[in-house]
Amino acid sequence: MKKNIKKFFVLCFLLLTLTGCTKYMKDDNGQIVKNEITGQNLPSNILCQPLDEDVRKIYKENGIKLDDLPACEGYSITSGGYEGIWTTIFVKPLAWVIIKVGEFVKNYGIAIALVTLLIRLVLYPLTKKTAMQSENLKKAKPELDRLEKKYKGKDQNDQNIMMQKSTEMLAIYKKYNINPMSGCLFSFIQIPLFFAFYEALYRLPVIFEESLFGFQLATTPAIAFSKGEFLYIIFVILVILTTYLSFKLNATATMGDEQAKQMKMMSNFMIIFIGIASLTVSTGIAIYWICNSTFTIIQNLMVKRRSNG
Repeated sequence: MKKNIKKFFVLCFLLLTLTGCTKYMKDDNGQIVKNEITGQNLPSNILCQPLDEDVRKIYKENGIKLDDLPACEGYSITSGGYEGIWTTIFVKPLAWVIIKVGEFVKNYGIAIALVTLLIRLVLYPLTKKTAMQSENLKKAKPELDRLEKKYKGKDQNDQNIMMQKSTEMLAIYKKYNINPMSGCLFSFIQIPLFFAFYEALYRLPVIFEESLFGFQLATTPAIAFSKGEFLYIIFVILVILTTYLSFKLNATATMGDEQAKQMKMMSNFMIIFIGIASLTVSTGIAIYWICNSTFTIIQNLMVKRRSNG
């Protein structure tokens, strides 16, 4: 378990360091330039032209040639040429889809929610299998418990004994159609998707120029609180609540007491970490996270209902 936890955080670190491609404008004093309305740090490598004249003026004053960029409504996946595998394969196509959906529904906050749900629907066959693993493990728990009891007290360093135990465990897994590796698969998909959304939203001017129900898509709760706009706490609460419920529904009952304690501790840590992080992510990212977690919750409830039926 500890090794898996270490691998998870190493993966998160690598993705964070290798995919952080958003660059921010700096003034003559080396300070990051901010949007006075949203408080957002303005990226220098935006994907298309901003519409707001005040924002356009800021970019021009800082040497950004806006005429070299396409208008957001004319943005295409090939705009700006090749920018590396990450941006070209993940960020640009995602940005294009968000723009097109936003143009169709006339609001980019709603577009973020719809694109999130669309991606989850496309991935549903895969994520459903992952969710089924949890239910299959619960069904297999009595037999797995008997197996642990059978080998309890035996020499754990005896290779023959451990080989025999592993063979019996694999037989149980096969009986209940359990793939031990599939539970990690969705996590490996989730992380790059999050960073792709993060970068696409921060590099699209149409996102940080718009709002949803009066909430600026580019504003973070921390910035909003500093301006006395405390209603943004709604997004922090929803992020924590949906994260907690999605983690709870993903929990399995097949672990021993020690493993269960470690998993619970890790889940609690992640919920606290995500809750604190939600203070510093934009409303657009919060919408993505809430919709994504809500889909996971509904999916797991459906799987549980069918499994118990």
